[in-house]
Amino acid sequence: MAYTLITANRNYSSWSLRPWLLMTVLDIPFVDRIAPFASMDNYDAFRAFSPTGQVPVLIDGERTIWDSLGIALYLAERHDGVWPSDPAARAWAMCGATEMHGGFGALRNERTMTVGQRVTPHGTSPRLARDVARLVELWGEGLSRFGGPWLAGDAFGAVDAFFAPVAFRVRSYGIDVGEAGARWVAWMLDQPAMRAWEAAALAETFREAAHEAEVAAVGVVIEDRRASL
Repeated sequence: MAYTLITANRNYSSWSLRPWLLMTVLDIPFVDRIAPFASMDNYDAFRAFSPTGQVPVLIDGERTIWDSLGIALYLAERHDGVWPSDPAARAWAMCGATEMHGGFGALRNERTMTVGQRVTPHGTSPRLARDVARLVELWGEGLSRFGGPWLAGDAFGAVDAFFAPVAFRVRSYGIDVGEAGARWVAWMLDQPAMRAWEAAALAETFREAAHEAEVAAVGVVIEDRRASL
């Protein structure tokens, strides 16, 4: 029986991108089910399939696995390639993925996910500057220690999937992540699975007012490449 992965809108849902990209790149078969955001708070509607009222959710037969990190850990027990085989790289990748999962709050809030728009930010807060500096440090460490082109070596894995939404943010807001970081972002954005996600985001005609307002609050939209309403 194939997995079912439930995710939300391609333009907005950074958390959804993580397991979708991980499973797509690693050729783990799944049924792709989209539950669009109807508002900023979709708790009641999403509770029909998610114990937290959030996406993403992985359905494996009678089991429901929720949260992008929970899904990655579940898949790692059943499929190769989620984490590096080298012990040092694996330890670093696990720490990097969990740091992204639990941290970088200013980056999330002040550079909210929008795949199809280009935005000139109003400014950079001290907290955001610290997040970006840590991002540059972390990516640089992984790429230099393990040789690239992926963050933890020569193969894609969960740590790349967890930072994949940041690659879109870097492009959408013009974030300076340094030379090494910029190379990784360009590499990520050129991957077929990332291009497929982007194409789906650009094809969406649905707009959710609260998510649109989040973007407008942090900057001036100078270009919108999404399909017309």
